[in-house]
Amino acid sequence: MTEEARKEVRVWCDGCYDMVHFGHANSLRQAKALGDYLVVGVHNDEEITRHKGPPVFTEQERYKMVRGIKWVDEVVEAAPYVTTLETLDKYNCDFCVHGDDITMTADGVDTYHLVKAADRYREVQRTAGVSTTDLVGRMLLMTRQHFRQGDNEYSVDREPSKSMGQDRTARSPWTGCSQFLPTTQKIIQFSDGKSPQPDDKIVYVAGAFDLFHVGHLDFLEVAKKEGDYLIVGLHTDPAVNRYKCGNHPIMNLHERVLSVLACKYVNEVVIGAPYAVTRNLMEHFNVSVVCHGQTPIMPCEDGSDPYAEPKKQNKFKLLDSGNDMTTEKIVERIILHRPNELCTVIKNFNKR
Repeated sequence: MTEEARKEVRVWCDGCYDMVHFGHANSLRQAKALGDYLVVGVHNDEEITRHKGPPVFTEQERYKMVRGIKWVDEVVEAAPYVTTLETLDKYNCDFCVHGDDITMTADGVDTYHLVKAADRYREVQRTAGVSTTDLVGRMLLMTRQHFRQGDNEYSVDREPSKSMGQDRTARSPWTGCSQFLPTTQKIIQFSDGKSPQPDDKIVYVAGAFDLFHVGHLDFLEVAKKEGDYLIVGLHTDPAVNRYKCGNHPIMNLHERVLSVLACKYVNEVVIGAPYAVTRNLMEHFNVSVVCHGQTPIMPCEDGSDPYAEPKKQNKFKLLDSGNDMTTEKIVERIILHRPNELCTVIKNFNKR
């Protein structure tokens, strides 16, 4: 049978996709590999709240994040929480794919029992070492453990950005002991492996891109529009801790690499990029323009401007994505909307 005559295999995935991380991206990558066209259904806020509790991100933010993952071809908004055969047929999908962890409704029903019974269900391996619950725990502990140690009693600093910004002695309890084990194979799987064309205009941006969120996504989208090929430099964990202070970063360098590589606007990542954008770096990658967002720029350790060289070459540009989301704002949302999960994290921390 010729390639033209072969039927397109359409794959369905669905989920909450709240606080999208590289584990979600890896699941969607594996799902896409089982077919040709990947349709992803994302549940709305009402459905998630009914079955799991309120999400951290709004449904519009979650729809945008999933659309930003490079293996996703189509997003279905407000997808039903229980996957039905009618849903698969409506979007002409041959089968549904999910990770090897079980998801239940509020009534304890397997959300995939209908498609499993009809043999239209496939399973992929869940990414070990990362989960939404794990990341929530990392963020809450990042607030410097301002807890009262008691049976059910706790208090958390309601201004995490202030506490994190002032304490330079704090050390991340997570980045040095992440359960995720990076491999070169995983990086290759996430990378598109395409080099820039000789006439491509190359854009370079750099930063922490910690706990990859919708603010990062919007910034990278506008940065990509400045040229043809977008390179993201990711700073090392010690560098991020120097300029963000507190218990940053939440995710270690290897985790941040995969999170950024999964973004459809990104062509290449420099792992452990130097904090200062040097002439050598710009020449090596043939950079045409260096961009930065609206966040403050911390000087280098010697007090110099890390963007002095691209400014000197008239190749520096400040961008405004119109999105002011920050990691600190996400932490504040969790403290506000997930008090039960907060209490559980604190109890588990106290058991250590």
